[in-house]
Amino acid sequence: MSEQAKIAAGLSKLLADTYAVYLKTHGYHWNVRGMNFHALHGMFMEQYTEMWAAIDVVAERIRALGELAPQGYGAFGRLSDIKDGDPHQDAAGMLRELVADHEALIAAAKAARDGADDVSAAVIDDRIEAHQKHAWMLRATLG
Repeated sequence: MSEQAKIAAGLSKLLADTYAVYLKTHGYHWNVRGMNFHALHGMFMEQYTEMWAAIDVVAERIRALGELAPQGYGAFGRLSDIKDGDPHQDAAGMLRELVADHEALIAAAKAARDGADDVSAAVIDDRIEAHQKHAWMLRATLG
């Protein structure tokens, strides 16, 4: 496997995990309930909107490396370890789960960064920064 293919493989895992957390966050945006509904609804929207834009950046970097970006639920499901969310859980459960998911995304990004070229590393560093901020916001909301 070429160096570019190895980098693209790490980015593909990051893409799949990001897509899974995007979907979960969007679902929680729809289904959160309780006293903090309005604040959580808005925060989830900010986070899934940011991830939606990032998905395209990561996929285009994979293409720039000469590889095909994974597409579709089946491909993402094979690459990602992120589990679907449970819309029946309470807001605190949603927050705790998303914190863990962002921490998993940070770990996937750091693994993808190992051996990455400068441009790919910059894309990955942006993702690490974004997921650290998302996790911080979610943890701070938990109290």
